[in-house]
Amino acid sequence: MSDAGRGALTHAELASSGTPHRAGDPCVMVIFGASGDLTKRKLLPALSALAHDGLLPDRFAVVGFARREKSDEAFRDEMKAAVQQFSRHRPPKPEVWDRLARGLHYVAASFEEPGGYDRLRDLLGELDRKNGAGRNRVYYLATPPNAYAPIVTRLGAAGLVSEAWDGQPDGGAAPDGRGWSRIIIEKPFGRDLATARALNADIHRVFRERQVYRIDHYLGKETVQNILTFRFGNSIFEPLWNRRYVDHVQLLVGEDLGVEGRGGFYDTAGAMRDMVQNHMLQLLSLVAMEPPATFEADAVRDEKVKVLRAIRPIPASRAGDLTIRAQYVSGVLRGKKIPAYADELGVGEETPTETYAALHLEIDNWRWAGVPFYLRTGKALPKRVTEVTIQYRRPPLLLFQQAEHAAHADRDVIEPNRLTLRIQPDEGISLRVGLKPPGPRISLVPARLGFVYRDTFGVEPAEAYERLLLDCMLGDSTLFIRRDEVETAWALVTPVLEAWAAASRNGLAYYPAGSWGPKEADRFIQGDGREWANP
Repeated sequence: MSDAGRGALTHAELASSGTPHRAGDPCVMVIFGASGDLTKRKLLPALSALAHDGLLPDRFAVVGFARREKSDEAFRDEMKAAVQQFSRHRPPKPEVWDRLARGLHYVAASFEEPGGYDRLRDLLGELDRKNGAGRNRVYYLATPPNAYAPIVTRLGAAGLVSEAWDGQPDGGAAPDGRGWSRIIIEKPFGRDLATARALNADIHRVFRERQVYRIDHYLGKETVQNILTFRFGNSIFEPLWNRRYVDHVQLLVGEDLGVEGRGGFYDTAGAMRDMVQNHMLQLLSLVAMEPPATFEADAVRDEKVKVLRAIRPIPASRAGDLTIRAQYVSGVLRGKKIPAYADELGVGEETPTETYAALHLEIDNWRWAGVPFYLRTGKALPKRVTEVTIQYRRPPLLLFQQAEHAAHADRDVIEPNRLTLRIQPDEGISLRVGLKPPGPRISLVPARLGFVYRDTFGVEPAEAYERLLLDCMLGDSTLFIRRDEVETAWALVTPVLEAWAAASRNGLAYYPAGSWGPKEADRFIQGDGREWANP
């Protein structure tokens, strides 16, 4: 089958000459917080899709761990309903679901209760004896962040973590039969640099770093992975991926919803913690990194860390010049009246929390010196969209400019080439070029070349959690975040957060729900002679 028929090569396929993913070793996945929305909307639907595609181990089980009392059968019924509603393959084939359901079990306990971990240890031992899971464990923390450290501590105290073995990507087993232990941790990884370091220290008292899989679901999206293959697998683009040809780079993560009843949580976070520190800096690192020596996990993550360390710090004294923060007020979005953020349930009075953030970053290295990176994210924007825009320098084509001036006195610029990597929705890549329109006039008009993932490959991309869960079971940490990545990212944004906190509402801008942000953000980029690339 041709590459076009198979779809884009993944990093694992590149590294192994086209060998597709295999199922992982026999294992048990323990999901802490199994009664929550993440388990129902993402984790079990992803596991069901992997089972459908034949990518789960034959000997596989899931243990839900949460406070609510329920039987194994009740847990299975809940998960079946979730899979039927949210899985990419729905309804699931009866034989696929029946096989997965037989391995679903449940333990009711609080995260701090030692007896719950004793019951978990007994159940895991029973599953090893019945199913031959090989004492291999994946622990998934789908819980509030304040539960991370207590869960990790209790796992260690109960002897549920193999201290000396974490498995191997090639599927090797522990020499003494102890199996491997891995832990998946959801964001946020702390609230600032100090809390991130403290959390990492708590985790490392029980787990080694190579056993820790910090998950950012953006890295599991096919188009995010395609950034690497697009850059390094196409010789016409990589030579132009530098300061000689690129004018600036924009990263946009827009959400077309308000806080939707989550005001109590969001008011403790804000756009910088919720989006910029993790998703957006991860996207930036993939766009700006140098080619890794191999597509092995540490080689890729080494290059990402180098880029993050090369970003010029924003001192608190310059936060007002290099950042914009704003909060949405009431407006109309898709014909629906949206209340102001400050009026949402759970949001504090006189809240200074930002629902919109924009940053101007510079990367001080040979590839990117002098090229601004503009990061922008917000809630209650007109469209749900995540995309990266690489804008190239305008060509010095005086003859075309003169022709344009003669025909259109109101136009004094030629549209520059612009490469857009659309992460969601309608995943794809497009390139804006200048072409001559039909007729006798010599001029340039913008036209788009590109593809939409769904149309080109004939299938919807797999859900991000499918890829990431499978990679963890395989022991491949390439698409997960390493400790130094987390701490470097926090070191960059913490001074800005501190400056904003000290200023409180001073300097906070406002924008109506349904708009692309505050006027201050437009002036922010226009002051550099540029404009936002709104979809």
